[in-house]
Amino acid sequence: MNKPILGITMGDPFGNGPEITVKALADKTIYDRCRPLVIGDVSCMEYAAKVAKKVSGLDMKIRGIRSVSEANYEYGVIDVYDLGLVKAEDIPNDPEDPKPFGLGATALGGEAAFQYVKKVIELAMAGEVDATITNALSKEAINMAGHHYSGHTEIYADYTHTSKYTMMLAHEELRVVHVSTHVSLREACDRVKKDRVLDVIRIANAGCKAIGIKEPKIAVAGLNPHCGENGMFGREEIEEIQPAIDADMAEGIIIPDKKPTPPDTVFSKALGGWYDIVVVMYHDQGHIPLKVKGFVYNKAEGHWDAVAGVNVTLGLPIIRSSVDHGTGFGHAGNGHANELSLVNAMDYGIRMANAKAEN
Repeated sequence: MNKPILGITMGDPFGNGPEITVKALADKTIYDRCRPLVIGDVSCMEYAAKVAKKVSGLDMKIRGIRSVSEANYEYGVIDVYDLGLVKAEDIPNDPEDPKPFGLGATALGGEAAFQYVKKVIELAMAGEVDATITNALSKEAINMAGHHYSGHTEIYADYTHTSKYTMMLAHEELRVVHVSTHVSLREACDRVKKDRVLDVIRIANAGCKAIGIKEPKIAVAGLNPHCGENGMFGREEIEEIQPAIDADMAEGIIIPDKKPTPPDTVFSKALGGWYDIVVVMYHDQGHIPLKVKGFVYNKAEGHWDAVAGVNVTLGLPIIRSSVDHGTGFGHAGNGHANELSLVNAMDYGIRMANAKAEN
């Protein structure tokens, strides 16, 4: 089997994406399993490589290219599909004196990050890369640049012409998919409808199979405390969620509890191996347990020991996995960002690309 080509977007050029990309690709085992290609700007990657050498002793070279066919995929030399959007003079730091950029969200950063994503989608849709991996962008920055999306997921859905999709977060064996994501909590409750829940359960089932789980076991979290207590605290479980569960089970999808599971216990059960994936009703219901497990702060030493987790968009015609953290504007530029989430995202991209190639 050929090693899959991963198209890795650089993320916001003034965020943590460039430096964690250099750190991740300093691991030779990545090249043993895939062919990584960064979509971004050579200027930013060269800065990040110089900082990584000064701070961490990593000796990584940067090679700019203008087409996928030019890539060599040679360990020690990072191939960068150079869009030429950010110039060296746009970078405010001297790599010999690494410190945070201090720029925050900018129109230039937002425009560049958006164009990286657009390009990697084009390459995947054309079959030039086998999976896409995204570093963090700033929703504020891309909107400042005139691209009115609430995040990567919506950009991918638009440019792949996909109407039924959902976000999956994963850390180790804990996985969640969302009925709604970037909307207000009030609107999220209104979006808990039978047809949407039914579709997300189907997408979750297909997503698990895409990573090699042959008979996925799915939990469906309730919306209300105690799943509404038979209508005392809300009727969404009775009128919207249970009918979706019944319809999906009739199709052969495995939902062990056969009904909504109380959201205050479903994740403990998932960690115990009861389920392969949990369908959640809104953004924070899924994000909080994943980040409690994957984000580990070392209070004594004052830094993050781990910022782990993966964001995968299911239902697309192409593969997309992503880091499960933000741009880190407050710290980006000093060479201390943690690359673990990007490594996890690449692992998922490789796993899904290999499974797709086998089918």
